[in-house]
Amino acid sequence: MNAPIYLDYAATTPVDPRVAEAMSRHLTLDGIFANPASRSHMPGWQAEQAVEGARRQVADIIGADPREIVWTSGATEADNLALIGFMRANRARGRHLVTSTIEHKAVVDTASALEAEGFEVTWLTPGSDGRISPSRLAEAMREDTVLVSLMAVNNELGAINDLAALSAVVHARGAAFHVDAAQGVGRIPLNVDDLGIDLMSLSGHKVYGPKGVGALYVRRSPDIRIEALIHGGGHERGMRSGTLPTHQIVGMGEACALAATEAAADQARASALAGRFLDGLDDIEGIHRNTDVAVAVPNIINLAFDGVDGESLLMALRNIAVSTGSACNSASVEPSYVLRGIGVPRSRALTALRFSLGRFTSEADIDTAVAEIRHAVTALRR
Repeated sequence: MNAPIYLDYAATTPVDPRVAEAMSRHLTLDGIFANPASRSHMPGWQAEQAVEGARRQVADIIGADPREIVWTSGATEADNLALIGFMRANRARGRHLVTSTIEHKAVVDTASALEAEGFEVTWLTPGSDGRISPSRLAEAMREDTVLVSLMAVNNELGAINDLAALSAVVHARGAAFHVDAAQGVGRIPLNVDDLGIDLMSLSGHKVYGPKGVGALYVRRSPDIRIEALIHGGGHERGMRSGTLPTHQIVGMGEACALAATEAAADQARASALAGRFLDGLDDIEGIHRNTDVAVAVPNIINLAFDGVDGESLLMALRNIAVSTGSACNSASVEPSYVLRGIGVPRSRALTALRFSLGRFTSEADIDTAVAEIRHAVTALRR
């Protein structure tokens, strides 16, 4: 049986074979497998050197200093460390956080947990294009606002926030700016100095690296302090304890190095494939683009199909792997909170699917997917 055509790259990317090969050299006795914190012998030094090499690769893709990269288990942990760690460390300065209603659940649920601790959260409503306007952010800022958390690229819509403009508003009010960039690395330019970002969450498995590893960029500044959430050993300059997974870190580093050199080509291919995909469906009536392609990355396309239940369409597309929304929310029978958040009616949101393309998507994949979607939509409507 042939594997299904994979069009769910926003949920996770496959590990690039070049990344897997690099990881394989850091697993077994004949490789560099030791604990990077074991500084009493050569294998430990070699592992530490591998980790620090990867730290530089991750730092380079966002224009950071390697000393500003803190390893985590993924972007979810990085989001938790950024929000909870920063708000707790700066509670004497203020207890107000600003974020949006369509952030990833790793930010939404963490902000809600902070509310339960007694912090105050202002929830911004995005425009219909899925972006947060700087003027709306400015209205939400207060004297006691210490942190703003807004994503670079929305995981369901692909919408790109104007980070430089948002950052200017944040810093004009003396607050810090956190960005969840899990969907942005390798897809849009992300230089932390140019964009004025103080904290940035990164993910390995969204950029053709392994699952289970991520990073938090923490600007080296007296104003940027975070409390640790995980204790035991003082690893990562006391911000995140735990034995470092050398092979996963090497994988994330290699993935970022590849993204740094191949991002332009990857995005050009994704743009051409997205055009082919949308052109192939263009003559079908009753298709609505929830993704505003003018302000979105080309690899994420969210479509709603009139008269077709999204779950039914998902089941009918047996040979295509796609999503009804964010993978972290796909077990829910409720419509996507992101689509509802940008004003999509409930009835239409329930008919939506997210298609996301990637490095290994081919023109043949697109043509087959278009044919299957056309057939399934026609059959379900009939």
